[in-house]
Amino acid sequence: MSSFGDLNRVNTNIQSLDSQLSLNRINRGLAQNQMRMSTGLRINRAEDDAAGYSIATKLNARVAGLEQALSNVGDAKSVLDIAESSFDTIMDNLIEMKALATQAANDTLGSDERGYIGEQIAALANDINEIATQTVFQDIQLLDGDDNTGSLELTFQVGEREADTLTADLKAVNVGELFAAATSGTANLGAATGAGGGLADGAAITASSASTTGQGALTFTDDATAADFRSFLGNIDGAIDEMATRVNDVGITQSSLSVREITLSQSISANSSAASRIMDADFAKEQSESIRLQILQQTATSALAQANMGPQSVLGFLG
Repeated sequence: MSSFGDLNRVNTNIQSLDSQLSLNRINRGLAQNQMRMSTGLRINRAEDDAAGYSIATKLNARVAGLEQALSNVGDAKSVLDIAESSFDTIMDNLIEMKALATQAANDTLGSDERGYIGEQIAALANDINEIATQTVFQDIQLLDGDDNTGSLELTFQVGEREADTLTADLKAVNVGELFAAATSGTANLGAATGAGGGLADGAAITASSASTTGQGALTFTDDATAADFRSFLGNIDGAIDEMATRVNDVGITQSSLSVREITLSQSISANSSAASRIMDADFAKEQSESIRLQILQQTATSALAQANMGPQSVLGFLG
């Protein structure tokens, strides 16, 4: 800072230069303060806090990934809800088939009545195939499986890291899968080869396997007896067990997705809070700082005016 003796020199007003420097520093601080209050951010540029800016950027990137993962979880639950809805309808069909087969297994019915019941059961089986065909999400056939394994494996991205995935295995559902692969009266899931499967060729009740040309079908001959329908009850029970397993698998996956949904929501909140503490401005503090800087601006302006008037005192030496 200049000394009192500097007032005796006219060409260089050191006191004025010091006052300008102080005023410029205050103006910069006030401009930065107004920027923070207008944007709500403590850090508006990397130069404000380089380390804090880098940390907050990473946190914001993670929050963006977590928010998208939360959306992915919602989509995944929608897919499984669609599959579960179809499973419920198919299960209803199997239960109705069980009731009809139990009715036909009774010797009080004649061959004509059993023929009618066989047609009803075959129609319900065809409905199962139709339901499987119409279970679609974003052009994805959910219950058709694939050409190699007889099931559709869906991998859901449920986090912002590479390893944060959850896999759902939707096994194919059709008459061929539920009946043609049956052995010893029990329906087995899998790609059955050749017609008949658990329902033997040449029997009164047969099931064809699923293939590239169809999803299989149940066939009832006119001479199907009560004993044939009693045997067929075991196949229906096996199909119901398989559907129950599918519903259970979907339920477990849905439960896992619900847990991920809660975890993601908590993670989003925690990471957003951490980024906010670094990036966001404290308005109470900034308002107090604004008042302080405005007062200093006024005093610095006054000091500069006085410093500019100081050299005029040398005119007294010329009198």
